Amino acid sequence: MSTKRNRAITLLSLGHACVDVYQGATAALVPYFVAERAYSYAAASGVVLAASLLSSVVQPLFGALTDRWAMPWLLPLSALTGGAGVALSGVMGSYVLTLTVVAVSGIGVAAYHPEAARAARDAAHGSHTAMGWFSLGGNVGFALAPPLVAAVAAAGGLGASPLLVVPAVVGAALCAAAVRSAPGGGVAADKAAGVGTDDWRSFLRLSGAVACRSIVFVGLSTFVSLYVRQRTGGGNVAGTAALCVLYVGGAVGTVAGGRLADRYGRLTVVRHAYVLTVVAVAGVVLVPGPSVYLFVALTSAGLYVPFSLHITLGQDYLPRRVGTASGVTLGLTVSVGGLAAPVVGALADATSLRTALVPLVALPALGRLLLCGLREPEAPGRVSTAPGACGRRHRTASG
Repeated sequence: MSTKRNRAITLLSLGHACVDVYQGATAALVPYFVAERAYSYAAASGVVLAASLLSSVVQPLFGALTDRWAMPWLLPLSALTGGAGVALSGVMGSYVLTLTVVAVSGIGVAAYHPEAARAARDAAHGSHTAMGWFSLGGNVGFALAPPLVAAVAAAGGLGASPLLVVPAVVGAALCAAAVRSAPGGGVAADKAAGVGTDDWRSFLRLSGAVACRSIVFVGLSTFVSLYVRQRTGGGNVAGTAALCVLYVGGAVGTVAGGRLADRYGRLTVVRHAYVLTVVAVAGVVLVPGPSVYLFVALTSAGLYVPFSLHITLGQDYLPRRVGTASGVTLGLTVSVGGLAAPVVGALADATSLRTALVPLVALPALGRLLLCGLREPEAPGRVSTAPGACGRRHRTASG
């Protein structure tokens, strides 16, 4: 069973990477839309918004559908849909058509995540480490989007965008293989689905914490490069290095989070990660000089360690609505960060970039408060053995 689980998780993780390329590809195409089509910044931002906002909002809807019907076929189909929209965006003859195909890509990405998260949960059999690898795949795909788009654009500008369909084809094949490798050919639903009681109060508090995390991540992703350039006086190289530290640290943190949760319990790890994030973001904002890179790395760890744990906690708080939980934690709460980024930018224009980043220190503290009092949900195959008092350790049978 362990070998079969590892194969399924590996296939799902690689497929996740192929699909999430398209979450980063739209933003990576913006400079080329501006240069080749003379789009204004507002028009270019509209392209990104068409993909990200629609994708985030409709993910819970797809989650609700997967709660009612098993739809393993949705994985390869959504991978192809997500890739086709981005691939066509560079060859559309009008702005409206460009928005349309990018929105279709966003719908494909939205359709993928709830069902993929459910499939990964089934394949993981209670292993938080396995879910960490699944989440890592998406983070890697997002990070690979800019160099992939740059390579395609170098081959022929926006006219070469149809080449961007290649990851979608590969991802669809991987997803199809993952479905075939699952018990019953991928049609068997989670045996625990429909068992237990949905704890909406705990789920909503967890979602609030995830939203706080999302605002911090999107805010720093957008402005940390510019900010580090100001703080270190190192120019473009210094800013790019800071962004790389943020993303690379995330890859390490995602896997580490699963391993730590298997040992110490999910809520214990998540709570400590939010505390670390408060200290780390304060260091990024307040500490001058090269040491800022250390705090960027610590911030990355604090933000990414709980990433996969948010998903499994949400699923276990809503055992009767696993798809809905996945759609919210992977989609809807993430859109909050995207909506908040312009607010941070406006505050920076009115004051200074450093002043605009100060509120980000308080958000993980708010998230930590929302986590107080939550109990480790009694997930299938794991038994909670610790009380739910704020800050106390939770251990599970699997840990």
